[in-house]
Amino acid sequence: MVTVPAGSTLLLRCPGEQPLALITLAEVSAAFLAELPPIPVLGPDGPGTRRFGILELVSNAGVTWLEAELREGTLTPTGDPPTDMVQRRGAARRPGTYAATGTAQLDSEPGRRLVAVSGQVEDVSTSGLLLRATAADSVHLPPGIERTLLHISMPWGDMTATVTTVDQRADQLRGTYEWMDPADEAALRAFCSAR
Repeated sequence: MVTVPAGSTLLLRCPGEQPLALITLAEVSAAFLAELPPIPVLGPDGPGTRRFGILELVSNAGVTWLEAELREGTLTPTGDPPTDMVQRRGAARRPGTYAATGTAQLDSEPGRRLVAVSGQVEDVSTSGLLLRATAADSVHLPPGIERTLLHISMPWGDMTATVTTVDQRADQLRGTYEWMDPADEAALRAFCSAR
């Protein structure tokens, strides 16, 4: 089963343009990637606009790239679908909105510096998380974040973790856990396995 959760950010790369960040408005599922229905999205375009490009599709099964058309708020896969996912997730993800504050460590010249960040964690797993946040003095996260110490409000209480950056784009940061309190680790494992 391939599921694209509501609230996910998908990137559409059209020739000769900046990539478009599109937010999914509803969860979409199918047994196979080739059977995914059109995805309702929130994007920058008005009525009557039509765009074609390569879609970076992030789902519960992993990440893949496919041709897609964006037309009047609907993203439709086109062409031949890929036969597999290029990245499999090693742990089940739990989407949600969990308030987070912390400190980001930047790798900048001439040395490292620290910046306060705040925002929300939008999905968690036993291996990592997706953070949407801003810095204290900016609407985006500063570039070059190496690791982040986060305090996250989870259903069982505050969770503290150090996260190593895997991917960073504007106000989003995906990372893997570098350190976590053993009690939080056990609580997170139970939380992610509960459905």
